[in-house]
Amino acid sequence: MAVDELQAIIQRCQILEEADFKGEDFNLFQVAGQKCLEDGYASQLLEVIQNEKNKVIIKNMGWNLISPLVRCIFMYKQEDDKREHCLKILDQLAQLCNPKELFLGLLEQIEQTSGEQVCQTIMLLLQPLQTVLLKLQNKKAYSVGLSLAMIMNQLTPLPVPYTKQQIQEDKLGLCQCCNAVVGFAKPFVNEVVKSMEKSSEYSDTELKEELVKFCMKSLKYPLLTAQLEQLEGIEEHPFRHFATEIIDILWDIRELIPLVFLHHKGKSPHWENQEFADIERKNSADSLACLSYLMFVQHFGIDCFPMVFSPSYLLQCNMTHIEVLLKRTEESMLSKGLDLFESCLLRMEDNSLLHQYLEFRDFISVPQDLVKVMTLCPIEHLRKKSLNILQLFIDKFDAEGKYTLFRCLLKTSNHAGVEGYIIKNIKDQIHLSLTKACDNIWFTGHHLISLLDLVLLLPEGAETDLLQNSDRIMASLNLLRYLVIKDCESDNQTGVWTTLAKIEQNFLKPLHVGLNMSKAHYEAEIKNKKENRRETQSPNTVCSVSVSGEKMPAMTTEMQLQVLHSALFTFDLIESVLARVEELIEVKIKAVMDEN
Repeated sequence: MAVDELQAIIQRCQILEEADFKGEDFNLFQVAGQKCLEDGYASQLLEVIQNEKNKVIIKNMGWNLISPLVRCIFMYKQEDDKREHCLKILDQLAQLCNPKELFLGLLEQIEQTSGEQVCQTIMLLLQPLQTVLLKLQNKKAYSVGLSLAMIMNQLTPLPVPYTKQQIQEDKLGLCQCCNAVVGFAKPFVNEVVKSMEKSSEYSDTELKEELVKFCMKSLKYPLLTAQLEQLEGIEEHPFRHFATEIIDILWDIRELIPLVFLHHKGKSPHWENQEFADIERKNSADSLACLSYLMFVQHFGIDCFPMVFSPSYLLQCNMTHIEVLLKRTEESMLSKGLDLFESCLLRMEDNSLLHQYLEFRDFISVPQDLVKVMTLCPIEHLRKKSLNILQLFIDKFDAEGKYTLFRCLLKTSNHAGVEGYIIKNIKDQIHLSLTKACDNIWFTGHHLISLLDLVLLLPEGAETDLLQNSDRIMASLNLLRYLVIKDCESDNQTGVWTTLAKIEQNFLKPLHVGLNMSKAHYEAEIKNKKENRRETQSPNTVCSVSVSGEKMPAMTTEMQLQVLHSALFTFDLIESVLARVEELIEVKIKAVMDEN
């Protein structure tokens, strides 16, 4: 019987001195203890452990029971007495065992767990692990850091619940576990706080550094991925609560404001391997971006924030974080980047952002990233939001800033739709310049002529793909029509009449040639398709079409004809606006000649 075997080993060890315990004794104790647990004799094992005479034996050998003990706890049902006895054994081992040995045993158990049992195992072992760490005298900070790192490494592979239903179900227990880990860290936070209260210059920074590392890891996972908006029907959002706790820890240990503003001064660990250094830098960037989102969008810890900074300075500080988030493809991170950008811009008044800010790299790269989201992101509501934010960004700049930004985006966007949108913005700025009493040099005269050189031209001359560039071409024609109508040749405020010959040479004439070529090509294609249809006597013949080397869904002849007719309609539309522009130019020139 397992209990008898255990008693025999205990009696033999009771007469030995602590120094005389051998490896064989440890093995026999572990096997007998494990057999007691597996055979259902947990209550008898608990009595052995609680016996004062066995204190030295349990101190040295008890940690060996952690692994079988955890297995048995998960094996029994919640209300089973045997499970209750096992939990009491775990509590006793935490009190009696050698802290160093038990610490390693508990960490090993956490490291070995996987899958659905990760959160359950961590939550089960947090209390005994905390008890052991509070007893440790040597390398306490290192041990706390190791524990927190091990726990976070085990949690990180788990999927973060995102929808309301997933958060409510908390299938793997991640929401509950994250908040339990914060409770586990609290006593160590209090130790740091007390030490700082005693001395204005806190000398022992090791424990503080380990807590900062834990907070940084928590910001990257799960908070960067988590949905943090307030959800209807969830009284206390677990991740919002977790975020509040992490911000509170950083505030308590006086690291919140330095991380928000002064993170560049912090010394990052030196890695011999460049790959490790890059990973460390990326992880830190992700964490700091999440911290900024929590503060400036969700307003966690905003009460602690000094309200002395200008909106433009806050935008400048956050542009690095916005860039980090906009480069991600995951919805949760992209949306955080857009929200952070929008929040910073909404604090500012229109036309208040100085053009000098565009000398900072981030102020050029972020709108370029925004354009990529607008054109490449598969999620419609994020594409629409990014377009609104681009407009918001444009509105905040002074006239020279808008001018510089327009030039940059026209050169770098490589997307006809975006270029068309920028050209429409240029038209709006010219309209303001012509109708305002004050003179705006950036959207009139020689500055505007320089900008029109980028706008009123075909990228590849007459060979330009007019269908693909139709948005840009229509916007350019509308701008030119506006300039011709609004600006008299005698005033020539915009300079358009001075550069008319160049516009005709670079834009209007190649556009005429391109339209004639494109229309002829598409009309020939339509004729060809109709003849093929008559020959096959079937309107539903299916064929495949390739665009830019990629195969498109199969199309019937009728569908192909619809596409070709749609293209012809676009060419007709461009041609009608082009004809109207040329007519207006002719009328204006004739009127001036008649006057003369």
